[in-house]
Amino acid sequence: MITRRSLAQITIAAPLLATGLGRSAGAQAARTISGGFDVGPGGMPGNFNPMTATAGFTWLTLYLEPLVIYDAKLETVVGALATSYSVSADQLTYTFKLADTRWHDGQAFTSADVRFTIELAKNAASGSTFAARLGAIASVETPDARTAILKLSAPNAGLLDTLTKVMILPQHALAAIPPADLPRHAWWSTSPIGTGPFKFTRYVSGQYVALSANADFRGGKPQVDSVVNRYFESTAGAVAALRSGEIQFSYVEADDVANFRNNPAFRVIEGNSFVVNYLGFNQEVPVWKDLRVRRAVMHAIDRAAIINSLYGGAAVAANCGYVAPAFVPAGLDAYPHDVAKAKALLAEAGWDKINGAKPITLLTYYNAPLAINVMAAIQAMLAEVGINVVPRVVDVPTYNSLVYAATPDWNSFAMVYAGLQNGPDPSIINIGLNEKQIPPAGANIMRVRMPKLSAAFDAALGETDAGKRPARYQDVCKVMNSELPWGTLWVTARYGIASTKLKDFTWIPAPAGGPYEAHPERWSI
Repeated sequence: MITRRSLAQITIAAPLLATGLGRSAGAQAARTISGGFDVGPGGMPGNFNPMTATAGFTWLTLYLEPLVIYDAKLETVVGALATSYSVSADQLTYTFKLADTRWHDGQAFTSADVRFTIELAKNAASGSTFAARLGAIASVETPDARTAILKLSAPNAGLLDTLTKVMILPQHALAAIPPADLPRHAWWSTSPIGTGPFKFTRYVSGQYVALSANADFRGGKPQVDSVVNRYFESTAGAVAALRSGEIQFSYVEADDVANFRNNPAFRVIEGNSFVVNYLGFNQEVPVWKDLRVRRAVMHAIDRAAIINSLYGGAAVAANCGYVAPAFVPAGLDAYPHDVAKAKALLAEAGWDKINGAKPITLLTYYNAPLAINVMAAIQAMLAEVGINVVPRVVDVPTYNSLVYAATPDWNSFAMVYAGLQNGPDPSIINIGLNEKQIPPAGANIMRVRMPKLSAAFDAALGETDAGKRPARYQDVCKVMNSELPWGTLWVTARYGIASTKLKDFTWIPAPAGGPYEAHPERWSI
């Protein structure tokens, strides 16, 4: 009898056998780890091009590698494809000594690949989300095959953090493809090659990606034969697959954790998400031009009630883009819940003439039941003061196509409910708020043009004295809090569930999925 569970297992197993990942009938079963490793609960189909990816690096680094990477505590940047690195005293020269390794097709990895990747990632025509962040790199020198030297035109305190997410790409495989053709090129989902412990094997649209062990990986042959990244339409699907044993790992939402907390078959992994959830005010839409309107939104939302009742206390209110004490100065406006004050501010701003009860699209890519409930609560609270928002939930590719469009329909995302990481390096939110990062250069999708805010970010990024940087980021926090380019809401905890059958399995709730030293070649089951 074929049950729904056995049918799902057949659906996954058959293609793996066809690609050589499985074993023939009667032979010992292949050692495979399956999970929802990509973006959020259940993953995000289509997250293949690392230059356009804004998350999912936990998965991408199974077969691709950056020059440098965070350690598993997210505290220190260490070498990956670079065996070591050094920074000059003036912070204008970064020297990387490179590993002696090969691409998955057998070609040697050299410094020419580093130069090719950096130049490609700096080219906005390639669709790279790193173009503006790498703008300070004036040149990439390659004195020999094992050395790459980055020369900067100005210090950039966030450069190493950015480089942890720039996956090095093979020049010999991509150089012939015009940069403008790369963003959606079939290569990413059909035949990509990297230097990591696993090799890309197969993608079945909307279902899974399969990787096979790279027997020649410089860190040693992986302990398992294959790793499969499963995709699910909902959090509930991922949770059901965990319970049934179809997968051994997935991200989950906070309200799913209770299902696994006391179950000896599973390990609950939790930590700070380093992601601030916010309401983005599209600055191209007239309704948000008046600061009093943005302040009214903040006073209308009872953040404490949402955190306590919906998140079960597993979140911390954010009064700017940060919650880490080192970056949050005293004296910030906490925008306490105050319906009367919100109504008064709207009346002063002339809300009835500005917009009145006209519906405002609240766009989001968050589709889990918890997020839907959060947006319903926000919708009701804003309605109480006379702001009529209508949530619109779309998948991530659709969201990105709307907010990064060359000629956007501003009303399609007049307001967004989204998240952007605020750590482990505090420079990261610069990409979402600095005027220099307006698409296509960066991720300032709300088209924020606030000179004081951009100046505060520029000063922090250009600060060469590490001891003075926290104060610089406090200045950023002050401007965010007073000018409200976003309505910052909270930073939640993030959760993953791993089967106890997994051994030497490293996963942490890193922002954007890291990347960090997970050593997947050591994972076993």
